[in-house]
Amino acid sequence: MLKDGAVWALGAMSGTSLDGVDAAMLHTDGVRILDFGTCGYRAYSAEERATLKAALGRWPGAGLKDAQAVVETAHVELLSQFPGAQLVGFHGQTLAHDPKGRGTHQLGDGAALAKHLNCPVVWDFRSADVALGGEGAPLAPFFHWACARHIGATRPICFLNLGGVGNLTWVDPSANRPETDGALLAFDTGPANAPINDLVGERLGLDCDRDGALARKGQVEEGALELFLDEGYFRKMPPKSLDRDDFSLMLDLVRELSDADAAATMTGMAAAAVMQGMEHCPSPPDRVLVTGGGRKNPVMMRMLSVGLDCPVHPVEDVGLDGDMLEAQAFAYLAVRVARGLPTSAPGTTGVAAPVGGGQISRPDSVRC
Repeated sequence: MLKDGAVWALGAMSGTSLDGVDAAMLHTDGVRILDFGTCGYRAYSAEERATLKAALGRWPGAGLKDAQAVVETAHVELLSQFPGAQLVGFHGQTLAHDPKGRGTHQLGDGAALAKHLNCPVVWDFRSADVALGGEGAPLAPFFHWACARHIGATRPICFLNLGGVGNLTWVDPSANRPETDGALLAFDTGPANAPINDLVGERLGLDCDRDGALARKGQVEEGALELFLDEGYFRKMPPKSLDRDDFSLMLDLVRELSDADAAATMTGMAAAAVMQGMEHCPSPPDRVLVTGGGRKNPVMMRMLSVGLDCPVHPVEDVGLDGDMLEAQAFAYLAVRVARGLPTSAPGTTGVAAPVGGGQISRPDSVRC
């Protein structure tokens, strides 16, 4: 266990969009955010991205040597650039997520990374939550609570992460601990950038619909949108979570549409999923702060601003970094794990009681 007091922790995140690895330093005691440090990004090459995409849906032992090498190489290259880190939070690359079935699988070996970096590494954040009946996701909400207090919020607010999958965190910043009943409600809203990326990759060979340029030229096909919203997931009460490819039907629904109309419709689907999810909030939020790649899509942001009954802003408007918030979250969670504090609760994952996930791997020469 770490001693009391603040440490500089380094968090790393490789999301379901498969674009690359984010890394960010955070000065924290596992409760408060004291300072934000340097950050960095290591993009996956087209070949590396293809290797990881081919591994999606696979479980341990399913011939993952090449994908493992991609994850390890990318993380070592990036995280080695942060010599001041006292602790590392390593999320790994999610390949499969089936919390009520086979569990959850994040590819990556924290013990090997600890030896490479000569620094303690906290990893395997989700397994303990799933083993105790939780969804294992989303895990950033405890950090969102810290962010809400850091920016001085006094009324409930929402953090909306639009990565490969969308997830929403409703935060009551008056709660004195994130695990307190009623402090947080969190869940995956539905697909976000992942299916749009798959669409433009399949049709045009692009990584993403940058700046919503393609969607801006198209029209939303209302029939496809209605069929999408008829999916049973939207009627399920939170907490709830998704695998990256749970909504693969989206591509089928837009198969006959033009490139522009398909992109517009899938962007509309992602926004509509958020609108549906907002109905679950315990009380109307004062505002929605958007993080993740989706905040850079003006078409997505305009749809949300029109469809929601409160202001919608990128997190940069309150001094946060929407590119690095997830990496910072795992730096924060790493410190909580090392201090024996909970990292999830009934309101965030549906786990029966607050639980601390993660395991700590230490190189022989390093002690927390």
